[in-house]
Amino acid sequence: MKIGYARVSTQDQKLENQTDELQKAGAEKIYREKFTGTTTQRPVFNELLQTFNENDMLIVTKLDRFARNTREALEIIQMLFERNVKIHILNMGIIDNTPTGQLIFTIFSAFAQFERDMIVSRTQEGKKYAKQHDPHFKEGRPKTYSDEQIRLAYELRQKGMTYKMIERKTGISVKTQQRRFKKISV
Repeated sequence: MKIGYARVSTQDQKLENQTDELQKAGAEKIYREKFTGTTTQRPVFNELLQTFNENDMLIVTKLDRFARNTREALEIIQMLFERNVKIHILNMGIIDNTPTGQLIFTIFSAFAQFERDMIVSRTQEGKKYAKQHDPHFKEGRPKTYSDEQIRLAYELRQKGMTYKMIERKTGISVKTQQRRFKKISV
């Protein structure tokens, strides 16, 4: 059986592009996950790994959808090879349990990790430069709600409204209220 795996890192990202590619590649079943790749604790992926039978094939669009680093990729690939499962990484090709397949995979995964490391390095260099040369630079996402909006919501909370009531009235999520109210009451 050909089984596809599609993953994005956040709830806001879309899986459709990956699932379309996996279907075109012949995936009969597709596991979908919205979970960061920086951890091995990916529930859907771990479930998927338990479903493979001999001669099945795992299909993923790119190596970084599959593993977070070379070591992890090699461990997963080795486990799948021991179960006679082939891996088809659409932008790389089919990797099977042959000496050539293992060599190709090791080289490709090393380059993929190198590319990720370079992106992280460039990002850190850019932030460092911005901190040194831009007095208005702020790291992280900009706040969705102004301090004034949060203060108004906080006043509603002080008047006895529940977090849910405030959320319905202002659109500010319960988690955002709780996080930002801590800063006000401190």
